[in-house]
Amino acid sequence: MSTYPVAYNGSATGTGGDSLTEDLNIYYSSGDIAWVITSTALVLLMIPGVGFFYSGLARRKSALSLIWLSIMSVGVVSFQWFFWGYSLAFSHTAGKYIGDLENFGFKGVLAAPSVGSSKVPDLLFAIFQGMFACITVALAVGAVAERGRMLPCMVFSFIWSTIIYDPIACWTWNSSGWVFQLGGLDFAGGTPVHIASGSAALAYSLMLGKRRGHGTHELNYRPHNVTHVVIGTVFLWVGWFGFNAGSALSANLRAVMAAVVTNIAAAVGGVTWCILDYRLERKWSTVGFCSGVIAGLVAITPGSGFVPPWASFIFGVVGAVSCNYATKLKYWLKVDDALDIFAVHGIGGMVGNILTAFFAADYIAHLDGFSEIPGGWLNHNWIQLGYQLADSVTGFAYSFFGTCLILFLINLVPGLSLRAAEEDEILGIDDAEIGEFAYDYVEITRDVLTGVEGTDGVDSASKRTATPTEGQPGTIETKA
Repeated sequence: MSTYPVAYNGSATGTGGDSLTEDLNIYYSSGDIAWVITSTALVLLMIPGVGFFYSGLARRKSALSLIWLSIMSVGVVSFQWFFWGYSLAFSHTAGKYIGDLENFGFKGVLAAPSVGSSKVPDLLFAIFQGMFACITVALAVGAVAERGRMLPCMVFSFIWSTIIYDPIACWTWNSSGWVFQLGGLDFAGGTPVHIASGSAALAYSLMLGKRRGHGTHELNYRPHNVTHVVIGTVFLWVGWFGFNAGSALSANLRAVMAAVVTNIAAAVGGVTWCILDYRLERKWSTVGFCSGVIAGLVAITPGSGFVPPWASFIFGVVGAVSCNYATKLKYWLKVDDALDIFAVHGIGGMVGNILTAFFAADYIAHLDGFSEIPGGWLNHNWIQLGYQLADSVTGFAYSFFGTCLILFLINLVPGLSLRAAEEDEILGIDDAEIGEFAYDYVEITRDVLTGVEGTDGVDSASKRTATPTEGQPGTIETKA
């Protein structure tokens, strides 16, 4: 009678095992598999969380489009990941920068130990990491807010995942990757997820151009639905336990520690940002608290499996302060980053990478019973800061310039112009691109105007670009 787990015997190499001739479950702990499956679902939960968060921050007439984009990222990237994304990032025969097509179409992806950890099989690691690929795209495409078209964005999502995300994931997490071999520490996605998505959002915002009326009173508005922002934050906070603690790829004390530091950094980040905003406006901003929670979560992500609990307090404070002040960068850069994606995810990811160099500890990594790292400055490993900086700078540069090139080429293709027409932007992306609305009263009020105009079956109110006044639900603002 075998005891679970036993050492993988390498049977049926190249196919991942033959379930007809052997029990493939004996190589893994059912507890580890259960935890990583659960974590996969938690990361999936984060994606609509991104949509609600972004939607609440935007104007009402484009609220649904941001939820749509976040959910659509799951559809597009899940296929890309199955098709060749997983193989390009995590094939066992990958190079220093990108994998090969050994696992094209999930060929041979079954019970062999994954490149991420021998504690979980390839198949489980593939679906878990697939959620990371999806949420990275969901974070980035928020940059199209209120003026970008849907179809080019979907095409961009597939191409960007292939050319940008997969190589960065490979060099960061695949044991063959150059950052991994160099000694860079990134537990759950400081560079592949946050720096990559933040810099891509900055590039997308730059290539799209500013929203109509940017810099004038026309765009001087508050988030249209703070409740959506809170709901999105809750989804993200809950899901981040799977995002960070699940990255231990095993049900062990290292996963528990990752959950502990994740929660502390989120809580401290939220309070810090809220206080920073209070000093300016003497208001306890809900949006400020939620933004700080996300900043704390982003900052702790790369260090969550490496740092002790007391250090997570520093991650939360420094992450929130840095991201708060970074929201001013878009004015200096003259880029309309409508949702401050670069400020929170790009800068937050860099801050997290750098702080990991200071506070990574060898004994925290070894809580899983087998991981060994030289640690950071706590272990007098001074060179770690250089490794983290190299990882951050290359990740930012590769994603930013690569995204600019991808968008430039897409925009040259007939029918794939990135920017919505001005009349569509005035009307709202929901109506122009989707034909559905986040709120019933948007359509109802347009029907009322249609009746007033006396038309028969023609929405003259929409043609006249009537939209609900931002901040006054149920009223009408008719624009010339």
